[in-house]
Amino acid sequence: MAKSSEITLLFFIVCISSSFTFSHGAGKQGKFTVVGKVYCDTCRVEFETKLSEPISGATVKLECNNRTDDTSTFQSPEVTTSAKGEFRIDVTGDYEDSDCDVVLKKSPRQDCSEPTESWRKSRVVLTTKDGVSGDIRHANNLGFKRKEALPQCKQVLTEMGYFELKDELGSEAAP
Repeated sequence: MAKSSEITLLFFIVCISSSFTFSHGAGKQGKFTVVGKVYCDTCRVEFETKLSEPISGATVKLECNNRTDDTSTFQSPEVTTSAKGEFRIDVTGDYEDSDCDVVLKKSPRQDCSEPTESWRKSRVVLTTKDGVSGDIRHANNLGFKRKEALPQCKQVLTEMGYFELKDELGSEAAP
């Protein structure tokens, strides 16, 4: 009988401590760090390949807008990417009712300054109420396109399985 009482007491303690943690977390102001990378799409294909290059000195910005009325709820200052093309944006607050996007602003490279259509912005979730633990949020990599594709792109894309390019590539296509 003593064992069942101890088990019941232990279960009760776990339940109570869990409810305190849950209620404390629900009112907590979020602190997040949004991280990501900016690259040069050297093949102009709207995704990264082994020929893609990180862009040092590119600028990005985090913008959050309310889902209901589209008013701005948060805007970070523009941040500049590192030598490896990486960025970091610190955010305080919980933006459960907002859509937050990291947006490309500017590339320092004249030969690679056209934002890719697909990856000109990346959605990030900035709330503690979504079940995601931790304070790091990863944005998808963002890209600018080169003005002209590198000549070796045809071979790289063929190696990746872009067989629909065989007609366009002719003898350059891999078998």
